[in-house]
Amino acid sequence: MTTNTEEVLEKKSLNFVEEMIEKDLKEGKNGGRIQTRFPPEPNGYLHIGHAKAICMDFGAAQKYGGVCNLRLDDTNPVKEDTEYVEAIKEDIKWLGFEWGNIYHASDYFQQLWDFAVRLIKEGKAYIDEQTSEEIAAQKGTPTQPGTDSPYRNRPIEENLELFNKMNSGEAEEGSMVLRAKLDMASPNMHFRDPIIYRIINKEHHRTGNKWKAYPMYDFAHGQSDYFEGVTHSICTLEFVPHRPLYDHFIDELKEGKDLDDNRPRQIEFNRLNLTYTVMSKRKLLALVKEGLVQGWDDPRMPTICGYRRRGYSPESIRKFIDMIGYTKFDALNDMAMLEAAVREDLNLRATRVSAVLDPIKLIITNYPEGQVEEMEAVNNPENLDEGTHTIEFSRELWIERDDFMEDAPKKYFRLTPGNEVRLKNAYIVKCTGCKKDEQGNVVEVYCEYDPESKSGMPGADRKVKGTLHWLSCGHCLPAEVRLYDRLFSVENPSADERDFRELLNPDSLKILTNCYVEKYLATKKPLDYLQFQRIGYFTMDKDATAEHLIFNKTVGLKDTWSKKNK
Repeated sequence: MTTNTEEVLEKKSLNFVEEMIEKDLKEGKNGGRIQTRFPPEPNGYLHIGHAKAICMDFGAAQKYGGVCNLRLDDTNPVKEDTEYVEAIKEDIKWLGFEWGNIYHASDYFQQLWDFAVRLIKEGKAYIDEQTSEEIAAQKGTPTQPGTDSPYRNRPIEENLELFNKMNSGEAEEGSMVLRAKLDMASPNMHFRDPIIYRIINKEHHRTGNKWKAYPMYDFAHGQSDYFEGVTHSICTLEFVPHRPLYDHFIDELKEGKDLDDNRPRQIEFNRLNLTYTVMSKRKLLALVKEGLVQGWDDPRMPTICGYRRRGYSPESIRKFIDMIGYTKFDALNDMAMLEAAVREDLNLRATRVSAVLDPIKLIITNYPEGQVEEMEAVNNPENLDEGTHTIEFSRELWIERDDFMEDAPKKYFRLTPGNEVRLKNAYIVKCTGCKKDEQGNVVEVYCEYDPESKSGMPGADRKVKGTLHWLSCGHCLPAEVRLYDRLFSVENPSADERDFRELLNPDSLKILTNCYVEKYLATKKPLDYLQFQRIGYFTMDKDATAEHLIFNKTVGLKDTWSKKNK
């Protein structure tokens, strides 16, 4: 039985959208059912902003026993492509959601056309032959009413004839549009005789050359929601001023019948904005087409496929979206918060392995030459059920170059002459010196091991202050490692007046080609979650092969960005 305290806590945990949905369900609106939709335009790959909408649209339907449909908003054949359609489906599934049905705005082109013809016949729409600049000037300003188009009162029969010409190919692109006859003095600019159809003379990826006249978003979206039986049309804040128009067209379509119970309800929430990131599809497309990134799934891109390739888990993205929540106010979210969510999630699921990114040779001078031992390494200390794997140990090892310092500061607890450290899963060693080349660069480090200090041996747990990871020189694999950083060098590139290309971070990708990883990684595959011990979280890249291993850095073990940029 639920207590009053539990009820209060449950109520507090609801976001405002869920509160509105619960109120509608309680009042029996729409027969007590919930149906949402996710309506992306197939003109690019989905980014993390879309992920927030996906989590709301699908999550709300899931939570209240409803259904969420996928609807491709394919009303502009100039920008759309089947490649994007397939990518959208893949991203939704990867995030952990399933749609009820797949619809397309193009499914309703005939119904929308018939509705537009009805509006013309009722004197509620007209063909305007002004240029786009003339229409914009004639609409007035937010503080000044617009003026009527000279074509506003042209005869109905003439409007019908011209509307047919818009779709027959007789009229050129840009020569005319169909406008709804509403209110040129309305304080809401969207109500000042909005354009509802325009000519686009390009083949559509689904309907071919059947249509030349295509509906505008504001005319197609609400009606599509109504045709499908959507109860809650959840979108972002920029659509708040569009809501009266959304309701108006549906009211016209329903001819005033049963509006309170069955008109889809538009609800708006804040967009997801991230520091050091742009979300504009136009800008993301430019980055791809101009070769400034290596495709839509470049791990520096804010696309869902980019995050996937970088090694983010779907659970971590959903966790981040849950952390920032849904409000009615736009905000700029810190990238560090997303990375913290990724770090927290991967800590529970990543397999621990050894990798050396900047190698220097460590020789254990008192270890028998030719001897090889197999050491046991725990796959994940957070989940011991994931078992262990073995890693070979020998006389000559690779360690990180910065794990040795000949003249070390006081709190340096790694290898320095006379100092002891533990080699993880192996022995305690004591540094005895190093070898340098003619330029004075250290090329080899020497140490002696304590045979009685092997990990797991009785009495071998004596304390030393440092633990280093390592690889046996004769039992590891070469690898390429790609280190990723912020794509942009300014916190809010969208607010910067400079061209966004000027704001790109020149150090957003660093490729290391002289790295080594343990042989166990040959059994791994792309998208497996890994932790390179003491370095960070990584995943194998999709382009990796058995002969050429490639790993992408997902996120570091700690938030070093905040510290280095203070």
